[in-house]
Amino acid sequence: MTTTPRQQIVSFIQRRFANPMMRLVPIQTLLETTGRKSGQPRRTPIGGRLDGKEFWLVSEFGDRSQYVRNIAADPRVRVRVRGSWHSGTATLLPDDDARARLAELPRMNSAAVRAMGDNLLTIRVDLD
Repeated sequence: MTTTPRQQIVSFIQRRFANPMMRLVPIQTLLETTGRKSGQPRRTPIGGRLDGKEFWLVSEFGDRSQYVRNIAADPRVRVRVRGSWHSGTATLLPDDDARARLAELPRMNSAAVRAMGDNLLTIRVDLD
């Protein structure tokens, strides 16, 4: 599974600059997965929408994203929404129309995912 030059650039900026700052914002939505190699918690700033007992998001690089690879190894996750943590089970939905799903999610994040992404993948988290 190789990364594209676009993904390499975006991932570098996210990993080194954007994500560390966004993790500090109390209202930023975060996805916590378990590192598939380290076993340590990994927190990734994300955009998405809480809909009842489900949280929906779209990964911009699909199964090449580290957090998606972590979900594939262990689907138990936590999501921080509006400052509160919720446990749940993530499901990767490759057959879902990710572009249509983005139309239902917050506009700012969806625009960034559309602009930067090249392998969109819908993820649903069923909350406990």
